[in-house]
Amino acid sequence: MQQDFKYDIIVVGAGHAGCEAAVAAARMGARTCIITMDMNKIAQMSCNPAVGGIAKGQIVREIDALGGQMGLITDAASIQFRMLNRSKGPAMWSPRAQCDRIRFIQEWRKVLENTPNLHIWQDEVCELLTNKGQVNGVRTIWGAEFTARCVIITAGTFLNGLMHVGRKQIPGGRCAEPAVLHLTESITQHGIRAERMKTGTPVRIDKRSVHLDEMGLEPGDEDMRTFSYISEGHPLPQQPCWTCNTNEDVHDILRGGLPDSPLYNGQIQSIGPRYCPSIETKLVTFEGRDHHPLFLEPEGVDTNEMYLNGFSSSLPMDVQIEALRKIPALRDVVVYRPGYAIEYDFFDPTQLTHSLESKLIDGLFFAGQVNGTTGYEEAAGQGLMAGINAVLKCSGNSSFTLGRDEAYIGVLIDDLVTKGVDEPYRMFTSRAEYRILLRQDNADMRLTPHALRLGLATNKRRSVFEKKEKDIQSLMQFVKETVIRPEFINNFLQSVGSSSLRGSCRLSDLLARPQVNMNALADNVPILQQHLDQVSTRRKEVAEAAEIEIKYAGYISREQQLAEKMQRLEDIKIKGHFDYASLHEISTEGRQKLIAIDPETLGQASRIPGVSPSDISVLLILSGR
Repeated sequence: MQQDFKYDIIVVGAGHAGCEAAVAAARMGARTCIITMDMNKIAQMSCNPAVGGIAKGQIVREIDALGGQMGLITDAASIQFRMLNRSKGPAMWSPRAQCDRIRFIQEWRKVLENTPNLHIWQDEVCELLTNKGQVNGVRTIWGAEFTARCVIITAGTFLNGLMHVGRKQIPGGRCAEPAVLHLTESITQHGIRAERMKTGTPVRIDKRSVHLDEMGLEPGDEDMRTFSYISEGHPLPQQPCWTCNTNEDVHDILRGGLPDSPLYNGQIQSIGPRYCPSIETKLVTFEGRDHHPLFLEPEGVDTNEMYLNGFSSSLPMDVQIEALRKIPALRDVVVYRPGYAIEYDFFDPTQLTHSLESKLIDGLFFAGQVNGTTGYEEAAGQGLMAGINAVLKCSGNSSFTLGRDEAYIGVLIDDLVTKGVDEPYRMFTSRAEYRILLRQDNADMRLTPHALRLGLATNKRRSVFEKKEKDIQSLMQFVKETVIRPEFINNFLQSVGSSSLRGSCRLSDLLARPQVNMNALADNVPILQQHLDQVSTRRKEVAEAAEIEIKYAGYISREQQLAEKMQRLEDIKIKGHFDYASLHEISTEGRQKLIAIDPETLGQASRIPGVSPSDISVLLILSGR
């Protein structure tokens, strides 16, 4: 009997975006197929074998809160966990985990193969099938034709991918894997614009050739957390990382190789990531620096392969190796493969709606690096949202979007579709104007209600969420209602450098002091300790969440008020209401940008680069507001 290739949703590519899209779509009840060129490379960590980091860690927790898989799989594959920016305020705290690369793939494949409604097909998609502006499937290089009501493109760096090592150029989607050569053209023939971007990855090193005793040791946190709000812990043994620095001898060799660098000899024309530059770019940009930090990170528990973070390069391989051997701890270094750069096609994300659906082809969605982003986390967040919205599209329901005050994922997608990209987009906390609302500790409180409504939350997630919410509220109420007298607390306050009490005081007022935290207060207030002991699970998370809500209540309230004020502009729908070309009261640049983006709301219009506040005022007046 012939296999049935008729689906509701087809996902092209099984990277981080594709995997999240496919699982979300299938779990929401859609008959889904994910097509990948290699089932053994599912969710491959093509660059750094780590998840999270500044703002990226918040995105992973948001994915988890929405019922996505990245947090759970990271916890299962984690070999080192760190909470970054602990010295700063909680809005900046960002979880990061080093992962076992092979285990990460295995865990993802296990999820894909055991998700109901989800099939995997190993092949290469070469053609998009449409009919009268509506997508209706894809065709593969082996001649298989798949029909679907929605198609999600998550092809990563594979579209016309071209790898560079020195003057050597090889077509490929990543090292040892072929490029996809015809899909871009099949898409652009419908009027969708494609452009080129560049990214790169460092040399991989044999651990046995490194003098680790001559490097700085970077252990993980002793107080290990999990990414997922429902994970039970980390099953793999934890591993350290190591640090060292480049030096002038290294720099001299690298400078000597610049004439053969594709970045500087004209071989590469596309734009690379500003915030993850190659080592040769660092030398040119920071000419006066006599050293740059490097981080040697394990790729797994049972491998000697190591990743040299900070040494991304497309210089000739002999130059890379010679330069590395000028670092004392790497004087005998043996490499598995050199660093390389890769150029690839992406599609201008301003051609998408906030649901990540194409404005030109009905039912066609894009997610991940094909939208001009960089990073596994940004890709996974987009994939999850595209998968959800593809199902909603199939069922005739309204799309699901997140506001800038609801999630970093909302900031990410709004930036992409409103502002576009002129370099690979990477998320930072500074991109979010409401970051005190978008903390890593409260992602479940913000977003799990959406997962429950969408059908993406398991029974376990529901029960954990409901208990945590109840425990936080109970603890906050307890400290607000409980009063303590000076004689019971002044010794503690003096010991932490906080002023003594003259009269009775609520525990919540003490917690608002910068020198006082929940755990230390509980150690000195037995009734508070007894209340915390009643929190049977996730006590640390509950105590931390309650403390942050109390300590930063003023800041949180102010940001909520600002968000509500801006929401008024979001409530004014303008799409289809104006002929921008005829509005001569608006600046020429403003008209051009409004025509190109065609914003849904006045709020979105206000964030378009080139649209001035006076242009928004004109639109407000013309809207009768």
